[in-house]
Amino acid sequence: MKFSAHEWVLRERVIEALNSSLSLPKALEAARGPLLEFTPADYMGLCLISLGTTVDFQWLVPGHRLALLDEYPKWVDHDFVRPPIFARPNEVLRDSDMLTRRELEHSALYQRSRELDLSLEHVMAVLLPANANLLGAFTLYRDRRLAFSEEDAARLTSLTRHLLNAIRNCRDMQVATSGANLLEELYSRPDCAYLIAAPPTREVLRSPRAAAMLERWYSRSELHSSGIPSVLMERLTALTHMDADARLQNNVWVSFHTDGYRVVRFIELPEAEGPRQWALVLNEIPFSIPLPEAMKKELTRREIEVAMGLLGNWSNEQISSELGISVQTVKTHVRSIFEKLGVDSRADLLYQAAHLNKPV
Repeated sequence: MKFSAHEWVLRERVIEALNSSLSLPKALEAARGPLLEFTPADYMGLCLISLGTTVDFQWLVPGHRLALLDEYPKWVDHDFVRPPIFARPNEVLRDSDMLTRRELEHSALYQRSRELDLSLEHVMAVLLPANANLLGAFTLYRDRRLAFSEEDAARLTSLTRHLLNAIRNCRDMQVATSGANLLEELYSRPDCAYLIAAPPTREVLRSPRAAAMLERWYSRSELHSSGIPSVLMERLTALTHMDADARLQNNVWVSFHTDGYRVVRFIELPEAEGPRQWALVLNEIPFSIPLPEAMKKELTRREIEVAMGLLGNWSNEQISSELGISVQTVKTHVRSIFEKLGVDSRADLLYQAAHLNKPV
């Protein structure tokens, strides 16, 4: 979809807001104004769905409180939005894609909304799998009889990967207040290798484990003048010059060595005084990392076999030869694996699998 100049400005404002805080409620509140203008709607909400022995629902609703969502646990089994978006994750669906107008008006949620004087006439939603144990259901609502259009769905689709990135960053770092708390917490964790940099030339701090890890990884001749390895500084500098969409494609760096993978995830920190800072989260991962059980539950038998090949750093051709299937079939399975697990690339699959096997 082609956006007008004004729409591009609004979209950039939404993306900037989603990256403005590592507190998810604050990021959503900052994004609410431009998002509801970019994709015209009256209300928005994000339901965080934690999967485990029990399923937990947490609604984050910036702006006006929606009494209906306060009651959601009582109505979850009557939610007509949930089955369609679970069946088609990462795909923006309008209410017209879910049920007929007559079915909508006879649904328990619609009837309850009218009792609460909300009259939520139209819904558009998307399910965003953050990892195997956490899903985000993002929903837009209109309280007037104006259906969401295909153009509206395209606008929201252009933002879904940025919404997913915000969910992951906020939840991975487990921060509720500020970047300062983030640094204090992670610096004190013995299992975390963590580096903070202020591009283009300054290192702010590194955790003790990161210092030891980088000494093993790189010689002095491979260091930038800042003390950060040149290859990582080059990636960081490149990221700062990319637009938001390109940054999502390049925020996980993987290097292959005889003893396993070296993985670095680049996370842009909330804006503060002075230059914008970045966190570099470092991990060492052995080859043939196990596919987590939580991921296996989402995949078919054949997809599990392909995913294990991906984690073993096999090419599509190697997977094709090993499993006796065509390269095109391998590519089809890879796309399905990425969609079901909510990952963007092989590097992202590796990072998320490592995170589930041993949270960092």
